[in-house]
Amino acid sequence: MKFLSAAVHAHGVVDRTAVLLINLGTPRAPTAAAVRQFLHEFLLDPRVVEIPRLPWWLLLKTVILPTRSAASAARYASVWTDEGSPLLAHSERQQRALISELQRRGLDLDVYLAMRYGDPSIAAAFERMRREQVSRLLVVPMYPQYSAATTASALDGVTHILQRTRNLPELRWIRGFHDDAGYVEALRRSVGAHWDAHGRPDKLLISFHGLPRRNLDLGDPYHCECVTTGRLLAEALELQPREYAVSFQSRFGRARWLEPYTADTLRALARQGAGRVDVICPGFVADCLETLEEIALEARREFLTSGGRELRYIPCLNESPRFIGALADLVERHSQGWPTRIQERALRQQAAQRAAERALAAGAKR
Repeated sequence: MKFLSAAVHAHGVVDRTAVLLINLGTPRAPTAAAVRQFLHEFLLDPRVVEIPRLPWWLLLKTVILPTRSAASAARYASVWTDEGSPLLAHSERQQRALISELQRRGLDLDVYLAMRYGDPSIAAAFERMRREQVSRLLVVPMYPQYSAATTASALDGVTHILQRTRNLPELRWIRGFHDDAGYVEALRRSVGAHWDAHGRPDKLLISFHGLPRRNLDLGDPYHCECVTTGRLLAEALELQPREYAVSFQSRFGRARWLEPYTADTLRALARQGAGRVDVICPGFVADCLETLEEIALEARREFLTSGGRELRYIPCLNESPRFIGALADLVERHSQGWPTRIQERALRQQAAQRAAERALAAGAKR
């Protein structure tokens, strides 16, 4: 194996501590070609589709990509903005907001952004960190609820780079934050602000991305963590069990997925006379295709067609100050013990300079 070259080591350089935010990813453009490239990378991840490789590869190449790319591109086009992909735009704003919040707290941390699939890639982020001599890294998969298909896959992307890296950074990662008090409070305030502006609904539907039921049976804790988040949010809002429900969206294929399904739940609510339903998707920290198109457009049409009167989508946390504060709290807790205070930077620079002087005196070239 050929290892990636490390930055030329120079004595006297103060090493850096960084945070790497990783979200799932997005096509470069709402075109069939770009979507096909994105889906190819996404659906070939064995963490995402856990079936034998050769049959799946053949099905993907001959059926799924040729038939789904154009339709998916049209769905992306329906939510594309002047800034491009909503997911990428919100993620970049989250990155900038987190940098500002950490600086406000006196923390000397760089913040990088990567996507598991597509751009900006994990490899590109590591190349920047290599050049900038990051020696301590906190990886933050932007998935509140842990799943092997998302969180573990993000860490696979990191370790794939590390396997080929000569000079490894000290590494930590956040496994998830489904029951974090700051995250739940950010959700509560988001729902509360929506209700203050628009009134309360007949039902609050808390919708999470689905997974095959088989994943749960094999020990994936995702379902349990989603239900916990839903319960904690309902408790924070002081809701009675009849006032909310938890469901799972984005089913793909014919296999049984986590239930109840969001689409079925909305149809049932419409038939039962729930005229006004609000939907929030706490598993997504940034608005994307699955929230803006699948829920705000497609699910709304389905609900109205089934007899419902109004479906209101409550946006993701995105770059809301309360969520950025909760994210900064997580980063601060998980970076304890590392030299992260801005006020200590001068001391670290002085120590590095003394080390450089000793090294040069001993014969080092730089």
